Amino acid sequence: MVFSIKHIFSLVSVLFLSASLITSVSVQENFAKCLSVNSKLSNPISTIYTNNSSSFTSILQSSVQNLRYLLPSVPKPEIIFTPLTEFHVQAAVICARKLGIHVRLRSGGHDYEGVSYVSEIESPFIILDLARLRSISVDTRSSSAWVQAGATIGEVYYRIAEKSKVHGFPAGLCTTLGIGGHITGGAYGSMMRKFGLGVDNVIDARIVDANGRILDRKAMGEDLFWAIRGGGGGSFGIILSWKIKLVCVPATVTVFTVTRTLEKGATKLLYRWQQVADKLDENLFIRVMIQPVNGSRIGKRTIATSYNALFLGSANRLLQVTKKSFPELNLTKKDCIETSWIKSVLYIAGFPSNTTPEVLLEAKSSNKAYFKAKSDFVQKPILETVLEGLWKKFLQEDNPLTIWNPYGGMMSKISESATPFPHRKGTLFKIQYLTAWFDGDKNQQKHINWIRKVYKYMGPYVSSSPRAAYVNYRDLDLGMNKKNHTSINQAKIWGAKYFKDNFNRLVNVKTKVDPSNFFRHEQSIPPLSVKS
Repeated sequence: MVFSIKHIFSLVSVLFLSASLITSVSVQENFAKCLSVNSKLSNPISTIYTNNSSSFTSILQSSVQNLRYLLPSVPKPEIIFTPLTEFHVQAAVICARKLGIHVRLRSGGHDYEGVSYVSEIESPFIILDLARLRSISVDTRSSSAWVQAGATIGEVYYRIAEKSKVHGFPAGLCTTLGIGGHITGGAYGSMMRKFGLGVDNVIDARIVDANGRILDRKAMGEDLFWAIRGGGGGSFGIILSWKIKLVCVPATVTVFTVTRTLEKGATKLLYRWQQVADKLDENLFIRVMIQPVNGSRIGKRTIATSYNALFLGSANRLLQVTKKSFPELNLTKKDCIETSWIKSVLYIAGFPSNTTPEVLLEAKSSNKAYFKAKSDFVQKPILETVLEGLWKKFLQEDNPLTIWNPYGGMMSKISESATPFPHRKGTLFKIQYLTAWFDGDKNQQKHINWIRKVYKYMGPYVSSSPRAAYVNYRDLDLGMNKKNHTSINQAKIWGAKYFKDNFNRLVNVKTKVDPSNFFRHEQSIPPLSVKS
């Protein structure tokens, strides 16, 4: 029988598809069988979702923020496993290792480059989604709380405020962040200038290591405990829970948002903010949110700079501080809103003014988009002429945003090596650049090219040697591991940007605790050499 090229191609396609289906079924069946043997999970099907499951798509999409990584062209997992207990997580690691299945770890989904739920370099893979592990136990007597990895920071804030009106926790501003991954990258927020980062206020942790052991701080040792507090997620183990230290907050705090456009002197005011933001009273956090808006003239766009702030104290005291240290802002009493700490969380997160704190228990975000982001750290004020050039670029893009977050205060008092997060003394502020779009991949490359050009433009005016970046704003443009392992020299390119000199210590910890590189993704910390 003679086969045409068309017939041969069709036969190969059928055989390839059949092999893929066999592989998928094999992975799914073997993993489920192994779980039932190695855990107390009597019915693993109830927590295992395959691409044949009716709930698979909704579970996959549940916490994803960046819609770029839900496009049909992006690889999908064979399985999403949602464990109910720590022992289920332990069993999942044991089974994945035994079966040679690649695992991605997700606790929240606010993952800028999707490395917690997508693998573009290895197939097949599964997702271990910790969304059902969200217990929160608050003890105001010891000013501490145990928080499971799948809980959102909004839930954590609510449960703290439920127990006390004068306790809080200094973590993120976006309330739907999963706390498991959030703290592994640093966890900054509106109280960072007073109390430092989330990682600076962690007392203990529980993790599952590459051998499937459940370890607390004492059992894991101080090197690993150091590494997981800021060394980035997905490299050292699976965070099961954090023990966090609560901080004291006033019964009354003050928030405000003051906006200035270019026509109202925005550029000059922003230049002044750069000179004072890190030197203000450490109880005052003023970030600047910058984006194009429609101007007063029809058809004309302009740039709006919004000074969005939290002050840990009364409005009268705040006005004294700004009058002395930042009079150019022209803050008035009518700009100020006195409120409780928990309601300030809602304000900073952008909820409408009549929103009640119970919304934090919904743990859902509607702010989903296709987006690309980058970050910079700044050590000296950026001149007005440079800002004017940046505004021109922003007016060329559809939905750009940049957020400038002030440092100083406690951030300057903690050593660069105290945790893997090194961006401390000498940093005036951090910049996040972001562009969003809503038409899928139709014009995706245009938007990505735009933000890359902005990033290149800003290069001479930000930190250098290395040009630093924030690991929780992952950026695969900085480089990635293209195989199951990578050379240290390749990884140093992005490692130095995220961690500076702390990268070398992170590599040493990784080599010690996970020499076979079981926990890996496109920008995971590599061991010195992979041992099978």
